[in-house]
Amino acid sequence: MTDHQSRAPDARARPTLSALTDELGVLYGGDYNPEQWGRETWLEDALLMQAAGVNLVTVGVFSWALLEPRPGARSFGWLDEVLDLLHAHGIAVDLATPTASPPPWMGHLYPETLPVDRDGVRLTYGSRNQFSPSSAVYRAFARDITRDLVDRYVDHPAVRMWHVGNELGQVCHSDETALAFRTWLDERYGSLDGLNDAWGTTFWSQRYSRWDEVVPPRKAPYLVNPTQELDFRRFTSDTLRDVYREQRDIIRERDDRRPVTTNFMGFFPLVDYWSWSDDLDVVSDDAYPDPTDPTSLTSAALTQDLMRSLGGGAPWLLMEQAVGAVNWREHNVPKTPERMRLESLQAVAHGADGVCFFQWRASRAGAERFHSAMLPHAGADTEVHRGVVRLGADLARLRSVVGGRSRASVAIAFDWSSWWAAEGEAGPTRRLRVVEEVRRWHRSLWERGVAVDLVRPGDALEGYDLVLAPSLYLLDEPDAANLRAFVTGGGTLVLGPFSDVATRDAHVRPGRFPVQLADLVGASGEEWLPLDDAGLDVVSDLWAGPDGVLPGIAHVDSYVERLRLDGAGDSAGEAVVTASSSAPAGLGGAPVVVRRSAGTGRAWYVGALLPDDALDAVLAEVLRERGTLSALGAPAARLGVEAVRRGDLLFLLNHTGSPVSVPVGSTPLTDLLTSAVHRGSAVVPPVDVLVLTERSS
Repeated sequence: MTDHQSRAPDARARPTLSALTDELGVLYGGDYNPEQWGRETWLEDALLMQAAGVNLVTVGVFSWALLEPRPGARSFGWLDEVLDLLHAHGIAVDLATPTASPPPWMGHLYPETLPVDRDGVRLTYGSRNQFSPSSAVYRAFARDITRDLVDRYVDHPAVRMWHVGNELGQVCHSDETALAFRTWLDERYGSLDGLNDAWGTTFWSQRYSRWDEVVPPRKAPYLVNPTQELDFRRFTSDTLRDVYREQRDIIRERDDRRPVTTNFMGFFPLVDYWSWSDDLDVVSDDAYPDPTDPTSLTSAALTQDLMRSLGGGAPWLLMEQAVGAVNWREHNVPKTPERMRLESLQAVAHGADGVCFFQWRASRAGAERFHSAMLPHAGADTEVHRGVVRLGADLARLRSVVGGRSRASVAIAFDWSSWWAAEGEAGPTRRLRVVEEVRRWHRSLWERGVAVDLVRPGDALEGYDLVLAPSLYLLDEPDAANLRAFVTGGGTLVLGPFSDVATRDAHVRPGRFPVQLADLVGASGEEWLPLDDAGLDVVSDLWAGPDGVLPGIAHVDSYVERLRLDGAGDSAGEAVVTASSSAPAGLGGAPVVVRRSAGTGRAWYVGALLPDDALDAVLAEVLRERGTLSALGAPAARLGVEAVRRGDLLFLLNHTGSPVSVPVGSTPLTDLLTSAVHRGSAVVPPVDVLVLTERSS
């Protein structure tokens, strides 16, 4: 078992949430934008927040134009009043640097601060996020306003946490960005020769002879160099991290007591959050699952597991979510108050010590005036706000959960660079979507109440029994050696399709795939085979056929790999799933899923995009072999509800429309939300949650 200690702790004593949560319990609140309202509204807001159990609000995210109405001017008086008022009503503040949305004067006076898109078009102001992360002028203004903000409020008693920017994810292809990109590449490769080698520029006569020839990937007549694309993604992530670090360091010079954060966005495709994780004192996330998507809550659980894992297992914050509807989908179906409560408590189950929303009071003007809020346009006498009050009361009852950690024996290996490279242009198929594969594999464990961490393939794995790697297209030599050592040391590894194909520079590795691990799995491949509309059937004893006697048949409709079993005796792989005898392209009887014992462990290779039921059957067999237990302490089996254990608390979350009975053992368990006692079994009402403990209420 592991307690999320795979990464070395920060050398300094990092501020955490504990001082705040020890005082306030589970944090509850949201973004508060008082600048959109007159002073007469501020007191009403504070009183309604108190009544709803709100104890934390984020202030100042989009206030730059008011704080700095002209270059160098400062207008802090209104913010003084707001912070004083909130403190007087017992509401803590997560004070944001306002740097996410520069004032119009900046883009007007300094157009070089505005981002340039891939087509060479300079974007304009009048929206938000209108800055180039490489702009020296923008970053100088951002440092200045951050410094003055912190100097003014570093000793204000309302300020309990700092928030840098908002949803950092900007991309720019300007000439100024090109200069920064060249510097980044020079530091990475050391010379033009190193760059040319890494980018494989002998292809298509792309060899560079001068650094000033190197530019970001821009619109071109045809395909752009895939390693150039990959490095630009890495560069963009690092540049945004530098923007965060500059402001974080200014805060830290003046305040080493309060934690600093910024809000992540789940499996965001433009930033490698693994590389950022050690820079945040508290991992925070913005999550907006679609209530019309039947898989959204399973996907939310995966994202929550990622956030907990990014922080090494420490409590994290759900910084933003919607109370009801969002405003940016084509058809904005709202979630019910019951669904809002369920999603919030799901985050707590997966390690969140705070549940916040965008936003407190609904905006009357601007682009988000139809985005839901804790206090809707219709006011407090509404079903939405009554749901907010109910959730506040529930979170107050869960005070004992704060600081609690989860323990997992299963990890999913996920790497941002591998994701980026696998989904680049000009590959075998666009139907292999990396995050979707991670979601499908995770869902199988989620349905069985199996706790899961996420790891990088090079992380320490000794505490895990089982590592799943749904997609590791890029696999560095040290990471491959790490996975090999995990297996030979007694662990089980399940490697998904299109893995161990390319180097860190996205060059295809010569040889039969998975090139570095083929001997470990006892099989190897020679061809990636996207399938035509007919697809192919695969057979296995792992799933039952329609008559319950014949080997089961599953249909693969998009992608399979041409594999063969290698080795002899103990070194040979075993085919667990094979192509049917009628399979096309000479695949009849060929292995599709293989396994092999190696050292004291076991390695599996899944060489196809299996349909959900077939993939689930494979993973169920892996769990059975390992003897993996669910959150209930029983062999992993479908439970009908989501079961999550955090510390000594057992969360049972029913995402269905019907009550579900769950066996919970003979020891009496008390539900912290209702004080009801359950023994033997517990019935979870539809769209509801039980939080069970052996402690008496």
